Amino acid sequence: MLLCGFSPAWATDLHIAVATNFNRTATALVHHFEQQSEYTVRLVFGSTGKHYAQITHGAPFELFFAADERRPALLEKNGLAVPGTRFTYAQGRLVLWSPDVNRIDAKGDVLANDNFRKLAIANPRLAPYGFAAREILQARGLWKKLQPRLVRGENIGQAYQFVRTGNAQLGFIAAAQIFTDGNLPKTGSLWVPPQSLYTPVIQQAVLIKDTPAAQAFIRFVKSNAARHIIRQHGYRTP
Repeated sequence: MLLCGFSPAWATDLHIAVATNFNRTATALVHHFEQQSEYTVRLVFGSTGKHYAQITHGAPFELFFAADERRPALLEKNGLAVPGTRFTYAQGRLVLWSPDVNRIDAKGDVLANDNFRKLAIANPRLAPYGFAAREILQARGLWKKLQPRLVRGENIGQAYQFVRTGNAQLGFIAAAQIFTDGNLPKTGSLWVPPQSLYTPVIQQAVLIKDTPAAQAFIRFVKSNAARHIIRQHGYRTP
């Protein structure tokens, strides 16, 4: 069972806080997991920063799938996660994308010209993908210059929606948001920034409450079958 927010009836076996970029992938993983197990799962999607704050205030999650390493490590350090359970489940990739096939060139030089009104990014303070977007713009010497044109989403999902609906002509999004059957889309235009321009987006999960359902899901996510699903959605796996 999949919901995108809290519900008063938390009767399912497993409640997982999931970074927005992992939305489609987590949904696919849960579909396979529920078919082969006795457990039911509820996913709650949001920015990593917001989920972290909710967990520190007692939100009833058993697992946290973050879009970075820092927040799971902090939860572990502060005694809010089960020690020794933190693990890397994926490495994300950032792309500059536009539905307009002629908008973005192969080197991303569009960022330095006036061929767009708005550029969407996730909030760098809340979302690791937004932090990575800021690093890229800083590396290009464009962060200050583009401030008037930036549209910030609370999470990478909102940044994607800004671009998809035309409220921004282009945006930095997670590659996984536009992957289809393991490949980047053939529609629109995009630039894949070199990894040297931003800190690798290492996505880690951590156990918040030790239950049989949570342990079973962790075992599944670490399986070869789950890794294949994760790679098919555009991520690298350990």
